Amino acid sequence: MIHVGTCGYSYADWKGPFYPPTIRPSEMLAFYARAFTAVEIDSTYYRVPGQATFAALAARVPHGFRFCVKLPGTATHVPDTEAHAVHSDVARLRRNLEPLVAAGALAALLMQFPNGFHPTAAARAHIVALRAALDELTLVAEFRNRAWQTHETLTFLRELGIGWVNVDMPQFDTLMRPGSDVTSPVAYVRFHGRNRQTWWTGTNVTRYDYEYGAEELGPWADRLIEMATNPDVHEVLSFFNNHRRGQAARNAQVFAAMLRSRFPAVVAGAPAALPAAEQLRLDIG
Repeated sequence: MIHVGTCGYSYADWKGPFYPPTIRPSEMLAFYARAFTAVEIDSTYYRVPGQATFAALAARVPHGFRFCVKLPGTATHVPDTEAHAVHSDVARLRRNLEPLVAAGALAALLMQFPNGFHPTAAARAHIVALRAALDELTLVAEFRNRAWQTHETLTFLRELGIGWVNVDMPQFDTLMRPGSDVTSPVAYVRFHGRNRQTWWTGTNVTRYDYEYGAEELGPWADRLIEMATNPDVHEVLSFFNNHRRGQAARNAQVFAAMLRSRFPAVVAGAPAALPAAEQLRLDIG
């Protein structure tokens, strides 16, 4: 089953482009869940929420809705000298996630490593340590440095039962190439946009200020269908991170409609209504 969603959902600048202008923050997730069947929670990178927060998230979505949660930066953005240690935030997150686990709503934990995280022995040891600390949960790994994009890495992750995250991002020499690799029963894709101008110098807002055209998403629809029809895969999760001004939500709706038009049997959720201009772009693409 393919799920399409966004990286985060609680953005003030989505009021108007996606949410009603008067919506309250506490109402956003329920509204979001009417359009999408999964969401990636990225705020956990900065701070581990309490258990009550995760319980409230689980209570606001319908049965079958899927959550993916990013590991804290204290777990993934570490120097080599600390590679064997696992920060206490990991155990804290594991405890506090229990409401999502109990509800069967936790799809995966995302380990997103920075561009400076290279495929060294210490880095691999750190991944092994994170796997051991979260041994009963589904893990997926996103690398930002192309040196990881090798058969050796895929074998390494497959042996650990960790999913590979395929990414769309600007095509600089050191960044990841697009692909459809799978190393676990959960396939994962993240769309970061192709904003070359601010990728290295921008903020976490301007770096992802990009809107995809249907012609850019078409090849990715083929890749996701390839993943979904892999007999070793039981779930495909895809999230748009180009969040500024509701671009991620618009692109996710276009992409879900594109997938559904090509292979409706594997796309989760009911068809989401698209604005006329977006539907025209999809038809042209």
